[in-house]
Amino acid sequence: MMKKLKMNRLLPYFLGAVVMTFAVSCTDLEVEETDSVNTVGFEGILDPPSFIDGLYGSLNGQVGDQANLFAISEVTTDEFLIPTRGSDWGDNGIWRQLHQHNWLTDHAFITNTWNQWNQTHFAAAQLLSPLTTLTAEQSGDAYFLRALGMWVILDNYGQVPVRDPEASLLEDPAVIRGEEAVAQIISDLEAAISNLPAGGPGATNDRGTKAAARYLLAKVLLNKHVYLGTAPDGGDMSRVISLVDDISGEGYGLQAGYFDIFREGEDVETIWYLPTAVGNRIWNGLHYNMAPEIAGGGWNGFSTLSEFYDLFEGDSEINVPGSGQEERRGFVPTEGVAFTGDAGTTESGDFPGFEAGSNVGFGFLINQQYEIDGTPLNERGGNPLTFKRDFRDGDGNVSLINNDETTGIRVMKYNPRYGGFTGHEIFFRYADAHLMKAEAMMRSGGDATTMVNELRILRGATPLGSVSEQQMLDERGRELYAEFWRRNDMVRFGQFTRDWELKDPSAVGDTNLNLFPIPASQIILNPNLTQNPGY
Repeated sequence: MMKKLKMNRLLPYFLGAVVMTFAVSCTDLEVEETDSVNTVGFEGILDPPSFIDGLYGSLNGQVGDQANLFAISEVTTDEFLIPTRGSDWGDNGIWRQLHQHNWLTDHAFITNTWNQWNQTHFAAAQLLSPLTTLTAEQSGDAYFLRALGMWVILDNYGQVPVRDPEASLLEDPAVIRGEEAVAQIISDLEAAISNLPAGGPGATNDRGTKAAARYLLAKVLLNKHVYLGTAPDGGDMSRVISLVDDISGEGYGLQAGYFDIFREGEDVETIWYLPTAVGNRIWNGLHYNMAPEIAGGGWNGFSTLSEFYDLFEGDSEINVPGSGQEERRGFVPTEGVAFTGDAGTTESGDFPGFEAGSNVGFGFLINQQYEIDGTPLNERGGNPLTFKRDFRDGDGNVSLINNDETTGIRVMKYNPRYGGFTGHEIFFRYADAHLMKAEAMMRSGGDATTMVNELRILRGATPLGSVSEQQMLDERGRELYAEFWRRNDMVRFGQFTRDWELKDPSAVGDTNLNLFPIPASQIILNPNLTQNPGY
């Protein structure tokens, strides 16, 4: 057998069990009869600053994508579905399966999410090895990123494979679950809070800060009872409240002007954003004929259910300002606005004097859509471009296939008028922390009505007389749509398995679907993993 090989190599990728093949030219090998395998000796990360930059950089694709984590967090809920329009968005049914809850163990987005976020926490573990020399702030980044990667895996799959970076790559990774996994994540976040720098409104909050770590810790504690299969713990809820108060103490708070929050620039709500292009959030829902001078037009896919749209206050048939719409529901402009040189905007080349893309509405786009000069838009077949509530095929039946170009209400939180691919996607936001505190109060037996109404009044919605669990879930949906949280919220409130339009009837009530399957390929590679029930 060959002598043990010692290699100093950065290993940022982890796929459950790692199989590596080495091409070695051997001319003078010492034979050790006791050796049975070749191993890789990890000697630490040689350039931590560059490694950390790369690790944060990898999150841009993981968060900015329309597939993978975003898809399994949002398309699996009542917020989004992607019907097949002719041959567009067919993709062998991969999008439809998420909305219908009939995914299989080899679903690409489920597998990719598993791989990507396991890579994240293993790379962070390499940084935290005693063989790597880190500053306090670098260790804070490493603890924060390891906790984030582990939490995404725990939340979606219920079990987390962990590997000691110094162990042989041929060893099967250990797997932690439940209390052990939660304790590890909490410990990492507490260390991150101690070592990360303060951020604050107006700072460049595109990396981990104390506020970001506190936010994630509050999120973990709010969901802890789900991971342990217990009732919510009063101590955990009290700590959620305290963590949010700490974030508020750093200057973060609620901001008026809902859609302005999602522009590039300073605001008091953004705790952590990724410098990744927001184009996927814009173009995957817009019709092909909308805002063509910015990016060639939309991709005409993502839509929302009418039942989700109806959670918002306002006249469902008159989606314009002044018709009783709450701000978050948005509106459809009947023409563009004059170009004033507002930050992030450009003048239209097709309609000089107007702001490019200003004919595209905010929030939820329904009914007739218009060109910048006020001309009603048509779809490619020449019929009026009217986004409709229902998903119907050519025979008029409710269906996810054979839809035309106009079915489905569209969602527009980021807007092309401020840049079709601006690199500024919000991941952690104070309004979410505000609602987490309100929910923790409610789960502790307190009254969350005042806190919820503070947000509703700011958003132009009528105050509620009281707040039940259902109203809390609804309010989170209204505030946080398209921000990665709908599946997590629905699981915590026991509604991820309820019925909604176009869900597979056989999936309704199946609580096994609260967790995704461990990818089939990983079950084969690592015998310490156990397939989740129902798969």
